[in-house]
Amino acid sequence: MRFTCDTNELNASLSVVSRALAVRSPKPILEGILFESCDEGLRLTCTDLALGIETVIPAVFAEEGRVVLPGKLLCEIVRKLPADTVEFRISDRLQTTIRSASFRTTITGLDPVEYPELPGVEGQSFSMPQSMLRDMIGHTLFAIAVDESRPILTGCLLEIGADEMRVVALDGFRLAMRREAISGPAAGVSAVVGGKVLGDIAKILGDKEDDVELCFSRSHVKLDIGGTHIVARLLEGEFIHYRQILPQEWQTLVTINRTELASAIDRASLIAREGKSNLVRFRIDGEMMTVTSNSEMGDVEESISVTTEGKDLTIAFNIRYITDVLKAVADDEVAMRFNSNVSPCVICPTEGDSYLYLVLPVRVFGA
Repeated sequence: MRFTCDTNELNASLSVVSRALAVRSPKPILEGILFESCDEGLRLTCTDLALGIETVIPAVFAEEGRVVLPGKLLCEIVRKLPADTVEFRISDRLQTTIRSASFRTTITGLDPVEYPELPGVEGQSFSMPQSMLRDMIGHTLFAIAVDESRPILTGCLLEIGADEMRVVALDGFRLAMRREAISGPAAGVSAVVGGKVLGDIAKILGDKEDDVELCFSRSHVKLDIGGTHIVARLLEGEFIHYRQILPQEWQTLVTINRTELASAIDRASLIAREGKSNLVRFRIDGEMMTVTSNSEMGDVEESISVTTEGKDLTIAFNIRYITDVLKAVADDEVAMRFNSNVSPCVICPTEGDSYLYLVLPVRVFGA
């Protein structure tokens, strides 16, 4: 096998496919990247069996062929190449010589016959803007469970209907949901994709309005983004029936400036983090919300003007859970709905229903 290609294009493609590179795998072949000639040019493939990524770049071949090259080392070499063009020569014994300007190195490849093929995916498919899917993932992924005792909660639920898509994540203490209008499959799809896999997918998706095509089978999802194809294994099991835990009524409704609340909580965290509980308290009294925190080091208190409907209330939360929500929201104002100081708080738009975040409070004396 012998070919030349653009160094920058190769480097960019390696950055994409290497997100599926296995680390310390019992199968050493999975720690490599498959190089193979095809009609479109040079195809690069990488998989750790849970996630597989394939992309194609232009290349000029003097000899066609296939080889698996050590992924981590190759990425580091290509990243530091001195010229715009790089040449690869692979011998019959898989010795690979890489040349760029006056630079030369030789690395040992692996036999590609053992490299697994990416699973074929056939089923319900639809398209949506890349930026929309990326944002839906990014604004919910923080709420997945990190505890492996309930593996299904370490992923996000994707619910796709004929005219709407939802992405839902929850970990037992909080829930995040994003909802967007799309043109989806008539039959509908419900699937759970692992959090790490979704995080890698979100980093590949661009901020453009160009579409990504998704196709779901019973065990996998495939995403086509231009010349890049991603195949991810779905998590097995039944996701929590989250609709049953969403409060339908509220006793207190607060409309508040998101930036002011986020800044007040950020200042309160300076004291709260010195304690063991990392708590923030909200005291709602008429048209005023007072944000407080305390620890062995001291205390802090700050008041914010709000619009209130319903009863006064004092309630406490883990600061990180509230902060994560406010970082995921871009609206100038948000609505906060409460029922009691031991019931979940719902954070949602003042108008519409494009997102919903639910956070469980912490029961504390005097709250």
